[in-house]
Amino acid sequence: MSDSRFLEDLTVGEIIKTPTIEITESEIIEFASRYDPQFMHTDPKAAVDGPFHGQIASGWHTAAIAMRLMVDARILGSEPLIGLGVDDLRWPKPVRPGDTIEAQIEIAAIHRSHSKPGFGIVRLKLTARNQNGEVVLTMSPSTWVPSRSARS
Repeated sequence: MSDSRFLEDLTVGEIIKTPTIEITESEIIEFASRYDPQFMHTDPKAAVDGPFHGQIASGWHTAAIAMRLMVDARILGSEPLIGLGVDDLRWPKPVRPGDTIEAQIEIAAIHRSHSKPGFGIVRLKLTARNQNGEVVLTMSPSTWVPSRSARS
């Protein structure tokens, strides 16, 4: 039996908590070296004198971590998370080496597609926090979710 979750299985207001993930200095440097090569991400010593008074993860790295947490939470069971876009992406606090990140995902809205009635658009509200409960990222992704009839 499949563990898939379909449009009909989701409820507005439902809350899903993700597993946690610890962020290491080497991961911060590796990601930033490829995609956001600024000193506050790639050079821990120089970062001490920078605007954040220490090394921080790129915000884009934090967004990628949030994606990983959504996948690991298996919001749709074995169905893939197919993104349609993200609104309201914010980084209220930086992620630092050694931080442990977890997220809470709320199903904010569910709309059946008019053009493809076997599918719907589900808007999520994700809030990621560090080990101190401080919010490090918020965003509202929209996903393309099949109904049971689309998989029959």
